[in-house]
Amino acid sequence: MKLKDCYFIGHVSRKHGFKGDLLVKLDVDNPSAYKNLESVFLDRKGRLVPFFLSYCKLTTKGHLHIHFEGIDTEEQALKLCSSGLYLPLSFLPDLTGNKFYYHEVEDFKVVDKNYGEVGILKEIVNQKAQPLFAIENGVKEVLIPVDDSLIEKVDRENKTLFLNCPEGLIEIYLDE
Repeated sequence: MKLKDCYFIGHVSRKHGFKGDLLVKLDVDNPSAYKNLESVFLDRKGRLVPFFLSYCKLTTKGHLHIHFEGIDTEEQALKLCSSGLYLPLSFLPDLTGNKFYYHEVEDFKVVDKNYGEVGILKEIVNQKAQPLFAIENGVKEVLIPVDDSLIEKVDRENKTLFLNCPEGLIEIYLDE
């Protein structure tokens, strides 16, 4: 399994107890959807390695308390701390309307209601404070906040993202 075929759900934040249990800090919208995992991929030095879970429970703080098969000591568990957890993209439910996954809209053409065609969406820069659409214009990169109020329409069939940006936002990048 390759990283590009998976999505990040969280990372091992610390060990829990002395028998190999771990706590996972989830980075997902709906933590309860992950309370019955049977297996995950862990990022081990840039390679995804499958791990099977013998125990998985959602805590009251939205973390996962897990135990991997074959990880039965504190020392083994400590080696997995800070590892990222991934699942295959095929596990994601399909979204409709203006809802989308970040990886889904990469390479979409971006059209603004007032400005017109802006360019091609190359990536979404996932900043903690505010995710940003990084749009390649051919001349310069345009950064636009990912905000539901700016998204007019997601046209999956034509791979086009329609936005309604505040006046001047795009011009800041493109006008000399």
